[in-house]
Formats: sequence, structure tokens, C-alpha cells
Amino acid sequence: MRIVVTGAAGMLGRDLVEILREQHEVVPVDLAGVEDPLDITDAAAVQARFEEARPDAVAHCAAYTNVDGCERDPDQAYRVNALGTAAVAGACRAVGARVLYVSTDFIFDGEKGSPYIEFDTPRPLGVYGASKLAGERLVQSLCPQHYIVRTQWLYGAHGRNFPLTILERAAQGQELRVVADQVGVPTFTRDLSRAIAAIVAQPLYGTYHAANRGEVSWHGFASRLLGMAGLDPALARPISSAEWRSPTRRPAYSVLRPYVLEMLGLAGVLRPWEEALADFLEQVGRRSRTQDAATIK
Repeated sequence: MRIVVTGAAGMLGRDLVEILREQHEVVPVDLAGVEDPLDITDAAAVQARFEEARPDAVAHCAAYTNVDGCERDPDQAYRVNALGTAAVAGACRAVGARVLYVSTDFIFDGEKGSPYIEFDTPRPLGVYGASKLAGERLVQSLCPQHYIVRTQWLYGAHGRNFPLTILERAAQGQELRVVADQVGVPTFTRDLSRAIAAIVAQPLYGTYHAANRGEVSWHGFASRLLGMAGLDPALARPISSAEWRSPTRRPAYSVLRPYVLEMLGLAGVLRPWEEALADFLEQVGRRSRTQDAATIK
């Protein structure tokens, strides 16, 4: 297949492009960092680009993911996450392409008390979740050939993310105050990318959850990360959500269960989060050693 990946220069996009290229022709697009920039909020430009590329599928990763930024600027959140998604979905329908939309656990309120499955009712607590849910509904209404893939707590070797920030601050001796009363599943972007590749290759359209296995709090994640990296887990000090100054209400328990993938026998790429984290640390270590060697030369 020929697959367009939006947000291709981002943390998820870069891994997804690499993994999809193992079996498909990939056209990467983004606002910057790629050969041919594309603003997804420009519907005419999106339509023209898709007519030129004639993709079989589009993996729509581009989004405004700054959760606090969405609360401060709802217009921008809805412009990118809702109207930008509508432009992508509409263009997909016009050229006969299937669309895969990456969504989030933030569409749920976190009050269920057990892992969310694809058939639970969304109830977002804030603008980010509401704008992503609006994107879901626009995809559903505009392009019948669609996949909605909800995920959570993403991290990877590219860009800024929670574990890289924790490791950097620990190395600098900075205080690590980490929320202990929010529980989810850290999800490695390479594992999510393999799940997306499996989903888009089969014709059962609909909604999917794709996250690594298990559950942990942010504080538990930070402590395990530090220990696996050979640092003192006690460097991470637990705090409550109330102590973390933020304009955004976050779900207290938002674990996503890949229920549909389990029934289809496609959940095998979604490993326990601890196994994925070990691979992430090895990947980051290899990259660091390569950079050091290049500097020495």
C-alpha cells in the first residue's frame, strides 16, 4: 500500500514511518521536518496533496497534544484536533483512501475503576480530550473506511517525553516531583507503530485501543525507569495531582485494554510496559553511544 503519515516528524510519526516502510510505500508529511510540508488545517492544501499522492491509506498522527496548552487556547485545540482532522478525513473519502486516526485516553473521565474497552462511553474532562473526541466523531461521519486508534502515555526515542525528561533531570541532580495518583499504561511508540501497521493492513474498520500491557502510576513509572537505568528510584518523590500545578483535570485511572485487538488475535505486539521500557532504554543507550563516537571522531 501507499500510506501517507501526517505528523511524520513527531515522536510517534518517525517510528511509524520507519516501521510502515518495512512493507509499504510511505509518504511522510508534517508542518516541518519533512521534504514537503503540509498544514492539516488548510483543507484545500490537504485535498491537493492527497490527490497528488493518491494514497491507499492515511495514518493521521498530527495533533495538538499540549494538554495544558489546549486548556489555555481551546481555539487552537479544536482547529488542529477537530477541523484539521475533518480536512484529512474528508480528503481521504474524496480520493478513496482509508483513514487511521490516533486518539487518546483523555476522552474518558477515569472514574470507571477498571480498564476501558472500546465500547465504553467517552466523557472527557477537559479541552484536549474533548477536541480529540470531536476528531473521532468527524472521522466517523466523514469517512466510512476509518480506524480510530486510542492510545496513552506515549514515549519514544525521538522528541520530548516523560522518561527522557526524568533521566535528564536525574542526571542533573534536579528534584523529581512525580504524580502518584494517576494510573495508566506507558506506551512505547515502536510497539504502538507495529499495532497500527497491523490494524491498517486489515479491513475491519472501527475503534481500537492500543497500549502496552499492565498499569502503573506516573510515580511508579518514574521509579521503575530510574532503577532500570541504574539510578536511585528514591530520587522520584511522590506528590498528589493537587500538588501539581496545572489548569487541566486529568483522568485518575485511564488504563486502556486492547479488547478488540485481543479478539482479533492482533494484540501480540503490545508487550507488558516494563519489557517495552527496557527496549526503549537500550535504544536510547545505542543512540547516545553513537553520538559520543561521532563526537570523538
